[in-house]
Amino acid sequence: MPLGQLPFPTPGWRDLLEILIVAYVVYAILRFLVGTRALQIVFGLLVLAVTYLLAFLLKLSMITYLLGVVFTYGAFAALVVFQPELRQALARLGQTPVFRLFSAGPGPAVAEEIAKAVERLSRSATGAIIAIEREVRLDEYLESGTPMRATVSADLLATIFSPYSPMHDGAVLVRGEEIVGAGCILPLTQNPVTDRSLGTRHRAALGLSEETDALVLVVSEETAIVSVARAGVLQRGLSPDQVSVLLGGRRTGEAGPPVVPTAST
Repeated sequence: MPLGQLPFPTPGWRDLLEILIVAYVVYAILRFLVGTRALQIVFGLLVLAVTYLLAFLLKLSMITYLLGVVFTYGAFAALVVFQPELRQALARLGQTPVFRLFSAGPGPAVAEEIAKAVERLSRSATGAIIAIEREVRLDEYLESGTPMRATVSADLLATIFSPYSPMHDGAVLVRGEEIVGAGCILPLTQNPVTDRSLGTRHRAALGLSEETDALVLVVSEETAIVSVARAGVLQRGLSPDQVSVLLGGRRTGEAGPPVVPTAST
């Protein structure tokens, strides 16, 4: 049969749409994996897949059988191994612009109080970490600390993070206009961090921002620098005005440069 008479399918607009969707999904997955330990695991799986293909072509039956068993039950193991990454991916899905339309944040008055508290804590070089809940609830982290129901105020926040307070080492959780928890333990980021000046508070802020859509403010005890973590990215060197604007207050300012964790310490 001549080449010109072969029944080549004619792609329609649906086929092109599917190709674009699949290409975008693959791109998004690769972009998500860059800089995480999951990327190394994916490379390991690719090596196993190539090994399986070579063993199949060379008819190495034992290796083919063993790798077949690995791939059969590997999906269940992947759910366990990739649990942090899966949670992070689902959290990022909820942070898309469509879902952000429904996200809630503190009001202007609360934003001003938090900005005042951050300014005081920064001036006295008092370490602090404040997580502002948005759409994703932080109830599971609330259980690790002391539940509270108190109106947000600069005086109360400064008191909680006082070195003599029993709850100063943990995080404060803010929901709406209330402080709902103090002394809470947050998950540390699973991604490698290059900057050695970032301590446990910064790693915890990054970890929570990776798993939820919360805004997490950090005051460094060593440098008195104010930072904010959101969507796995850390911005440093914020002023009180910038903190207020970030939380929905009335002041004006520009945030500091972003710092993205890219390599292990």
